[in-house]
Amino acid sequence: ALRRKQLNGLKFKRQVPLDSYILDFACFEKKLIVEADGWQHEGSAHDQRRDAHFESQGFLTLRFSNDEIEDDLEAVLKRIIAKASVR
Repeated sequence: ALRRKQLNGLKFKRQVPLDSYILDFACFEKKLIVEADGWQHEGSAHDQRRDAHFESQGFLTLRFSNDEIEDDLEAVLKRIIAKASVR
């Protein structure tokens, strides 16, 4: 759903290495990072540090569980669009 500018013309790159991290999806124009997380990421201190690192550079990280993506992809995409539109 994030490939080839399918989502409101937003250009996302997949599996992007940046600052010793690998981002699941990144839209550099909007400084937006989208992460698809499994259960092991719940409450992760590592993820909190990582998000803070990118926030200090002006990025917003949106995290979605794999279940959210599988169960209600449309709601996930609407949230991404909403956050991108205010950036």
